Amino acid sequence: MVQVKVYGLRSELDPIKPELSDVIHSCIVDALQYPPNKRAHRFFPLDASDFFYPAGRTERYTILELSMLEGRSVEAKKRLIRLLFERVQPLGISTQDLEITIFETPKHNWGFRGLPGDEHQLNYTVEV
Repeated sequence: MVQVKVYGLRSELDPIKPELSDVIHSCIVDALQYPPNKRAHRFFPLDASDFFYPAGRTERYTILELSMLEGRSVEAKKRLIRLLFERVQPLGISTQDLEITIFETPKHNWGFRGLPGDEHQLNYTVEV
């Protein structure tokens, strides 16, 4: 299970939402061997008055928060981060303007399809 939250300025996110979602998903599929048919992305486009960001960033400043079941190797998570930095650049988001945080929680802290996460038989491998 991987859920993604994307934060940025409305004026910058709205025009690229579908393309950015495709890029994010391709990175998750490639780095984590995640099933292509599972995508859970939420966009939080913010007005300029609601989004303060560090000096040295542009209006394209974007924050990605990824919540996932624990179990992925450090190498897989680093591969995901590197792919994200690489693949968002054609959308006009520089490495300086992208920040990524991965939050991992035990399977038993997830609930989906009527059961706690640790009681599901997943059709993909988490330990990659």
